[in-house]
Amino acid sequence: MLTHLTGHGLTVNRGRHERMRKIFSEKQVQRLGNSFVVSGLSNFLKKTGEPPVVIDMNRVKKSRSRLSAYHHKRGYFRNKVNFKVDTLDVKKAKVTYTVETGKPYIIDSIATIIETPALDSLYNITKAESMIRKGDQFDETNFTGERERITSYSRNRGAYTFQQNNIHYVLDTVSEKYEADVKLYIDNESIRQGDSSFTRPFKLYKISKVNIYTKNPTEENQAIDSVSYNGFNLYSTGKLNYRPKAITDAVFITPGSTFSDFRRVLTSRYLSNLRVFNYPQIQYVQDTTDASGSSLITNIYLNPRKKYRFNITADFTHSNIQDFGIQGSLGLSIRNIFKGAEILELSTRGNIGSSRDLAIQDKSFFNVSEYGADVKLSFPRIFFPINTERVISKEMIPSTLMSLGISRQRNIGLDKESFTGVLGYSWSPRRNNRVNAKLDLFNIQYVRNVNSDNYFNVYESSYDRLNDIANAYASQVNPEDFLPQQPGNPRRELAIPEGATGFIEDVELGIISISGTDRDNLNSIEERRKRLTQDNLIFASNFTYTTTTRTNLTDNTFFIFKSKIESAGNFLGLISSLSNDPARSSNGNKMIFDVEYSQYIKGELDFIKHFDLRRSKVLAMRAFFGLAVPYGNSNNIPFTRSYFAGGSNDNRAWQAYRLGPGRSGGQNDFNEANLKMAYSAELRFNLFGKLNGAIFGDVGNIWNVFDNVTDDDFTFNGFESFRDLALGTGFGFRYDFSFFVVRFDVGFKTYNPGLPENSRWFKEYNFANSVLNVGINYPF
Repeated sequence: MLTHLTGHGLTVNRGRHERMRKIFSEKQVQRLGNSFVVSGLSNFLKKTGEPPVVIDMNRVKKSRSRLSAYHHKRGYFRNKVNFKVDTLDVKKAKVTYTVETGKPYIIDSIATIIETPALDSLYNITKAESMIRKGDQFDETNFTGERERITSYSRNRGAYTFQQNNIHYVLDTVSEKYEADVKLYIDNESIRQGDSSFTRPFKLYKISKVNIYTKNPTEENQAIDSVSYNGFNLYSTGKLNYRPKAITDAVFITPGSTFSDFRRVLTSRYLSNLRVFNYPQIQYVQDTTDASGSSLITNIYLNPRKKYRFNITADFTHSNIQDFGIQGSLGLSIRNIFKGAEILELSTRGNIGSSRDLAIQDKSFFNVSEYGADVKLSFPRIFFPINTERVISKEMIPSTLMSLGISRQRNIGLDKESFTGVLGYSWSPRRNNRVNAKLDLFNIQYVRNVNSDNYFNVYESSYDRLNDIANAYASQVNPEDFLPQQPGNPRRELAIPEGATGFIEDVELGIISISGTDRDNLNSIEERRKRLTQDNLIFASNFTYTTTTRTNLTDNTFFIFKSKIESAGNFLGLISSLSNDPARSSNGNKMIFDVEYSQYIKGELDFIKHFDLRRSKVLAMRAFFGLAVPYGNSNNIPFTRSYFAGGSNDNRAWQAYRLGPGRSGGQNDFNEANLKMAYSAELRFNLFGKLNGAIFGDVGNIWNVFDNVTDDDFTFNGFESFRDLALGTGFGFRYDFSFFVVRFDVGFKTYNPGLPENSRWFKEYNFANSVLNVGINYPF
């Protein structure tokens, strides 16, 4: 009977089946084998694992041929590949391949036979850049690369009809010296007319005309409007809705120029980046009016996008601030608003939510809110009073962005009001679009804390530590600073805000005598309160340079390197210095508009590297270093420009803002500092279908350095502080929806620098202390 039962994991293994029959009846064994637990697991393993390889002599011989071909392509023309099949066990065998490469062939001479004189001249100009060199070992990769190089160079210099298949090689390996003589042939162009064909020398083509065709989507009039501008012919169905210069500046194919592939690609990129047209079509046709037959007419077809685009979003939210929230946004984009391919974007956003925070006096259901508005205006050129063409040419596809934004919070934190303004420029210094430069000439941010009295309600850890100190000196504390004492609870609570600030003022005035560690801790609490409740004015400039080797979204072997430098406060410092008696705060710092302005310099390095390990496995790594140094008018970094550690895109064993600084153990509610180091590595692999898995390790921390924090537990103190690097490890699952990825990661605290030294390793390595991270797309 067993020979007929082959449908599940119990029946394919006789021993297992017999052991189960000793415990259960045959009928129960059959039901267990067909159950979801057994059959489902069996099917999962079948889909996830790899099937056993059955020895097939045809496939063995094919592998031998492939091994021989592989070495042949690398110059081992006389290689020998043999195989042997050894029987190991019942129905098991081992195949051993033996490869005798022999000596490799070396290129002894290179000759060129190029029938077209014009192409021969082009080849000789760049002959020194050839990838095939005398004395090198033969490698077919170099021959393929040389064919691509010659084709690209020729087509970028007028050879419109030239193709890679016009190039072929002949190798002479008759010599017994393991030397190869190479002959490179480029035949004349083959022309087919009807049933006959003939050859002729390749021609180098020039562009005689450039015609640009577009239409006005806002007009029903189908009359053709035409205009000539700088040698370009523009035709529009309906009245031309663009300034001619706005379009022609994006076209690098000019009348009288030589045909070039890279100019076509650059034109297509620039026109696409305008974001006012769909993907352009660029066609070349031979100019029949030219008797020499070496002229081309370029026709560019532009299909405008809709002038107006509305965007509406809505979502439900939940966070540690609000139990339930509804957020939404409304946006309007207006393309070509000034007929120069400019884009104006208007957007508003809002959020209303419900919070049961006892500090919020408003007890209605929707008692917290946040709203804001943004205006962005982009130009497809450098918008600057001075001509920058010599420094940033139009081949770099420059653009300008101006933006303004305002936002307001109610019953959220300190109820911040903020204003932002940016004037930024971006361009691509390289033709391949893999290098990007971005300069924010002005990056302005003003933050006003409307409800600074709410500080100790928001930063509860600071409030708890302040209460600990106050209770230790309760006999000296003004009784009015405490809330009414709860029956049976000897601990007293300071009233917010009067009691907390009153206690601190009494200590500073000497009414309450505190010294030693308690005084240091109180000073630290008060310094942090002043820093986080003061209004901020940041007037910065920054420059970001990014380079990557990634060719497309499916490329899994690449790197991304990003560097950034930012300086803040210098412009305002210059303005302030022009005054004989600049306004100063109680701290002695200079003020603009009654606000102390921030002054610092900041630098960041960010490196990402991916390795394709084949079979849907990718090793991804990221390294980050950032440092912000206050000077002049500041002795610390604004909260919005400081660093934090932890979270779904950082060290995933800690929640955001819960790690560091240093070995302090995350004492505050929102821990931040001005120095950050981080390194992450992640192995990604496919489980089945669109479900992927990952195992990861995250190392890093934040520290205070060169600012007003002096506690050794918080500060970076040279090499000894590397022991403060936290290590988190874990695993995750990712589901690929094609257009985005949903990610679930579980991080475990493997090394926690915030614990005593003898308890840092694996002390919290359990699910009780783990952190579940939910994110969209990959962390790096």
